[in-house]
Amino acid sequence: MTRMKMSRPLVAASAVAVLGCVAACGGGGDGADQDSKSSRSKASGRAAGGEKTKTPAEGSKDAKDPQDTGNTGDTGNPRDMRDPQDSSGGGARKGDGPLTKAQLKKAALATGDVKGFEVKESEGADLLGQTVPATPSKCQPIADMFLFSTDPASRAGVSRGAVSKDETNASVITFTLLAYKSGEAGEAGEAGEVMDGLRSATKDCTAYRHADYDYKDVKAAADPGLGDESVAFRLVASIEGAQVPAAYTVVRDGTTLVAFSSMNMLDPDEIEVPAELVKAQLAKLAKTTT
Repeated sequence: MTRMKMSRPLVAASAVAVLGCVAACGGGGDGADQDSKSSRSKASGRAAGGEKTKTPAEGSKDAKDPQDTGNTGDTGNPRDMRDPQDSSGGGARKGDGPLTKAQLKKAALATGDVKGFEVKESEGADLLGQTVPATPSKCQPIADMFLFSTDPASRAGVSRGAVSKDETNASVITFTLLAYKSGEAGEAGEAGEVMDGLRSATKDCTAYRHADYDYKDVKAAADPGLGDESVAFRLVASIEGAQVPAAYTVVRDGTTLVAFSSMNMLDPDEIEVPAELVKAQLAKLAKTTT
């Protein structure tokens, strides 16, 4: 017990350091706007040469807020939310725009929403949302998710951190809500493109290099069957001599993605994204945007 109480803050600090190491290697270049990035994505996957694209946060009017990732998009009407536990599938509702940053902030979990967890400002949130090229390129969607970046880029986003009140639990959990433009005729639109990319990458990618660090043991995990569609995967990052196991769960609900990552350097065999957190976030998203 004593060891865990002393070590968990170190684990949290290490996790933030990991994010900083990755983000720091993405510098250089003037970047391109979101529409150009999306166009490149549809035409050829990603710009050649590893150029840095403008991050969503840089394009936001509220970029100074360290808890916000993603571009500020058009204001959309609240959606007719379905039961987040219904895994029957479905696309974004016709005519819906992306949720605004204010809506996402209201929808994000807070302390008291989930028993046994504290939710606070994500210490590495100002690092999230950046794009750093990965090799091979087929692993890019997974590499991007390390910093909660996506292609197409989100129109708005917020990020938070969660820790268990159980001092023996050394997991460091970060999650984000990302809003996207819907497609025509009720299609999933940009959020669906991101999910397609992740699903494909979890099948084809086993290891990659990203920001001068190596990532291995990339494996698809069981689909949690949440929201309109969901993807889960695991990997191990080798950063500054440390082996950092990480687990991810990404769920699409209409035009919004809910993405969770969990790192645990002390108990790698226990690495997981708590299902109760994901379900609670989906439920609150539905409640606050209806």
